[in-house]
Amino acid sequence: MISNYIKTAWRNIVKNKTYSVINVIGLAIGLACFLLIALYVADETGYDRFYPNADRIYRINTDFRFGDEYRKMAQTSDMMGPLLKKDYPQVEEYTRIYTSDGPGLIKKGNQYINEKSVASVDSTFFNIFPLPVIAGGTRHALDEPNTVVVTAAAANRYFGSTNVLGKILQVKKQGSLVPFKITAVIKDIPANSHFHFDLFFSMKNVDYNWGAVTSHNFYTYLLLKEGTDYRVFEKNFTDYTRKYAIPYARKFMNINSLEEFEKTGNKLAYSLIPLTGIHLKSNRENEIMPAGNIQYVYIFSAVALFILFIACINFMNLTTARSANRAREVGIRKVLGTERIRLVMQFLFETVLMVFLALILAVIIDYAVLGVFNDLSAKQLRLSALLSSPFAGALLLLPVIVGLLAGSYPAFFLSGFKPIEVLKGTLKPGTKSGSLRSVLVVFQFATSILLIIATVVVYRQLHYIQTKNIGYAKDHVLVINNTGTLGSNAAAFKNEVLKLSGVSKGTYSGYLPVSNSFRGDNTYSTEAVMTPQNGFSMQNWNVDYDYIATLGMQIVAGRDFSKDYGADSTAIIINEAAAKFLGSGNVIGKNVFASDNEGRITKYHVIGVVKNFNYESLHSNIGPLGLFLNYNPYTAAFRINTSDIPGLIAQVKNAWEKLAPGMPFSYHFLDESFNNMYRTETRTGTIAILFSSLSIFIACLGLFGLATFIAEQKTREIGIRKVLGASTSGIVRLLSKDFLKLVLIAFIIAAPPGGYFMNRWLQDFAYRTELTWWIFAAAGLGALMIALVTVSAQAVKAALRNPARSLRTE
Repeated sequence: MISNYIKTAWRNIVKNKTYSVINVIGLAIGLACFLLIALYVADETGYDRFYPNADRIYRINTDFRFGDEYRKMAQTSDMMGPLLKKDYPQVEEYTRIYTSDGPGLIKKGNQYINEKSVASVDSTFFNIFPLPVIAGGTRHALDEPNTVVVTAAAANRYFGSTNVLGKILQVKKQGSLVPFKITAVIKDIPANSHFHFDLFFSMKNVDYNWGAVTSHNFYTYLLLKEGTDYRVFEKNFTDYTRKYAIPYARKFMNINSLEEFEKTGNKLAYSLIPLTGIHLKSNRENEIMPAGNIQYVYIFSAVALFILFIACINFMNLTTARSANRAREVGIRKVLGTERIRLVMQFLFETVLMVFLALILAVIIDYAVLGVFNDLSAKQLRLSALLSSPFAGALLLLPVIVGLLAGSYPAFFLSGFKPIEVLKGTLKPGTKSGSLRSVLVVFQFATSILLIIATVVVYRQLHYIQTKNIGYAKDHVLVINNTGTLGSNAAAFKNEVLKLSGVSKGTYSGYLPVSNSFRGDNTYSTEAVMTPQNGFSMQNWNVDYDYIATLGMQIVAGRDFSKDYGADSTAIIINEAAAKFLGSGNVIGKNVFASDNEGRITKYHVIGVVKNFNYESLHSNIGPLGLFLNYNPYTAAFRINTSDIPGLIAQVKNAWEKLAPGMPFSYHFLDESFNNMYRTETRTGTIAILFSSLSIFIACLGLFGLATFIAEQKTREIGIRKVLGASTSGIVRLLSKDFLKLVLIAFIIAAPPGGYFMNRWLQDFAYRTELTWWIFAAAGLGALMIALVTVSAQAVKAALRNPARSLRTE
């Protein structure tokens, strides 16, 4: 019986080649999109789940508000892990990651390699994160100073082999070479991990002011004992703050209790986030790697389902549009005694077979476009993952599920024809199901319009980001990395570059107004004795005399740093956000006080106010910031004005190689770093355009099917109207107006949720574009025009048909 169903289904598919090709292509595109997004979602939600105890590992986060600065940090103090393990038996183990030492310069032959994927970790690190070992053992690998664990990639990079136990890596620190012994080699960290380091150095080599309970510079992870509810454990953090943080804060602040601190609107609170939630649910300051976004996972999951539904609806409409061609077949089969259930099974088998063919084509499509999709999404997805659990089982069930979804309605619809009506020619196929098909078309275009609205809003926000006055001139700024390696030749390098034609200004500072640059903050007060009432948190950046001029910032009050003023060593230039803490009116000459952990007070006098500039992404508000005159030679920035960029860079590189032989030369442009802050949004916008276009294409196929169906129903009516003198344009309007009404209804349905969801998306930006009426109008008009073109093609064909032939068809 089943073999007969399959044979009959195959004959029908082959017999109606054009119809079958359109159906298979529509389903294949829908399935290809579904599979790609499924791979993407599975990768995003699979981060860090490969660790054996992933369900018991948590990172500590910090929320800190002081004055007008609210910081959501992924880091804690160096003491938090040890103190929590000492005080609370629920903590089985802790470990810390320290990355503030920056990149490592590692010698290889006569050259140095600038390693960015480096970290200093506790000896307990591999107890919590037991990465697969190739050589040696990791349990005690970092117990001693001057030890390092390397990945296979790093071992091959420096020695051409993973047989490197006991070998020495020479790391340049503060002008001298420090030897580190390789004590273990591990496999490369999987791509879906929230950190990717190639070298793990012993924490015992970190030069740090240990014991500063209120300084937050370490990523701290806890392994909680089995059965511990982390949300219950979080309640202990308030006691920790009272016991350790507040007493330590008394060294530099007049404070009596946590309640007094919070009463003025300030906050110091800690929380836990599960390891498996860090990638998607923790977009905090200084994440080890740029985090994902759970919202995009939800959005893309919905898009995948919608596109698959659109493809299924397209199949339904095309199948029922040809119902008249199958009606006589159904009538004859019923007269010959075929039961309805057997007819249903026959039509379902046709659908499942067609979906199976579409699935094969979908896999071929995905194979062809996977490289492009990986580039767009910054992923390393592989189709081979479809053959692994649980994908393999789902892939086998997919043709059946989609076949039932797409084929159930046409199967019951076609099998329900009454044989007497069919054979007498009195059947009007689809007259009772037109409303349902209209609903399906509305759903298709409502989804398409929703995606169009989302795409337009994303790109308007990206355009807003690119054109907004951010308070500094990001274009034409060449940034030279790791200039700290120049040592005493730093000044000479700057002078050499400034002599080049096409270079107008230059500055040294590791602090640049883009993400992944150096950051530093401290607590300050408007009076010598800091209290919760007069204190505030402020970014403190060390810059030179040329910083403001080179980056094109604007002094709105007072002056810039100048060599003509010897007292500028205790001067400060603040931004407008910091100025409001000093009271109204002129703040030039007022004082700002800072206190160190020993209670020593330093007084700074305000000499200038710089106009607010966005030193973080536009997701964040501009907080208080102070610029201090201090030598910081780790990054150089030069303002250039030449069209011969390659030639200029070659000259800069030549100057570098003369003054820093053997050191890697690395550069980028400031606007590139600025654009990198919005890579996620840019990728999302590109992917949105892709899927919006595909959804519209599939929806148009469905609309074409419905237009074909209506034209078949109205064949005699069109012939009569033509005989009575109706024009072609009049008949096109007759056939098109109902479809345009459906698109209008789809717009009315799609606009409110489109506005709601995109407004929520924009709320994630502190600075954002507006949702204007024309965005919705453009989306609706675009969908209307696409629908009109699709329907008109079929309507014109029907209108131009010979009326004599039309009158003989029914």
